[in-house]
Amino acid sequence: MTTTNPVAETIRNKYLQAFGSEAKYRIFRSPGRINLIGEHTDYNNGFVLPASVDKAVYFVIAPREDDRVILHAADLDETYSFALNDLSKPEQHWPHYQLGIIEQIQKKGLMIGGFQAAFGGDVPVGAGLSSSAALECCLLFALNELYGLGLDRFTIVKMSQKAENEYVGVQCGIMDQFASAFGKEEAVIRLDCRSLEYQYFPFPMHDYLLVLCDTSVKHSLASSEYNTRRLECEKGVSVLQQYHADIQSLRDASPELVEEHKDELGDVVYRRCKFITEEIRRVQEACDMLVEGRMDDFGKKMYATHDGLQHEYEVSCPELDYLVDLTRNNPDVIGARMMGGGFGGCTINLLRKEAADAFEETMKSAYKSKYDIELPCYRVKITEGTGEVL
Repeated sequence: MTTTNPVAETIRNKYLQAFGSEAKYRIFRSPGRINLIGEHTDYNNGFVLPASVDKAVYFVIAPREDDRVILHAADLDETYSFALNDLSKPEQHWPHYQLGIIEQIQKKGLMIGGFQAAFGGDVPVGAGLSSSAALECCLLFALNELYGLGLDRFTIVKMSQKAENEYVGVQCGIMDQFASAFGKEEAVIRLDCRSLEYQYFPFPMHDYLLVLCDTSVKHSLASSEYNTRRLECEKGVSVLQQYHADIQSLRDASPELVEEHKDELGDVVYRRCKFITEEIRRVQEACDMLVEGRMDDFGKKMYATHDGLQHEYEVSCPELDYLVDLTRNNPDVIGARMMGGGFGGCTINLLRKEAADAFEETMKSAYKSKYDIELPCYRVKITEGTGEVL
């Protein structure tokens, strides 16, 4: 059996080297994700607008006759083995995600047997494409198919998130796993982070391309400032609640209401609340633009998001701002912004397809001159979510 996908083929060959060809294996894929608009809105019960992309994690997997699990990390060339009744945390960090998934299966009272798997892929780690969510969804989807667990996609998403929250210890929201599992070709997903209702909107890629520019920096502020932003948003809610008892989160407020109570909120909390309420509205307006085919206006919303993240939410950094500013006078760039939690990571750039080579050349050269750092660029297409590679 060969696949037309070169990355899947590489992982398959690593599987055969590690385990031989006796067992009947199957191959599964789960993509990384991008978020077009809707940053820091998830923990404020707002909307996000993610999509799954053509960078993915692959599992080549087969059941075993015993109760052992043997995992081979193809990209690291490392193997970890354990029994299903011993899910204690190993010193190596990478098996934590798989162990977390098995723990969630057991917590649900479901039964699986031992299995062997090689996994890897081409989701760049640390670039903000959520390789961990892709890995979790891929393994759980595979085990669901292998052992007939009867889980629907939505349950797979929630269990994958819980694995990361409870076993790995990362308090991520649900967007990453949701986008990985529910992605659809040439469509973005508007996810309501309060009700978890979702809707697809067209994102035609015929004339356009998305390019991620990776600053290759991660400032140490990221995690502490993230927690601070959450607290600042909660403080804003508690102030607004004094005037409107029905406000449970910033989702329930509006930019106009925030403006009305600017003095009581104080400068910092006011600016945080202003950004979040405007960003929640921006996602909804951006979706209308996609339906109407107004890609240029959609791009302007991306710039507006970046400006808000830079000046009001204050989670950007000089490297991200520099890359976004470089694009502002480029007629081939429709929109650009920082993507993710902030303080490093990638910018996401929407541009005319034919300009991609020149765009990357300009960006790489300027970034190298300014910071003496090579700039990795990733071209991504919007593709289907988690599934089996046939």
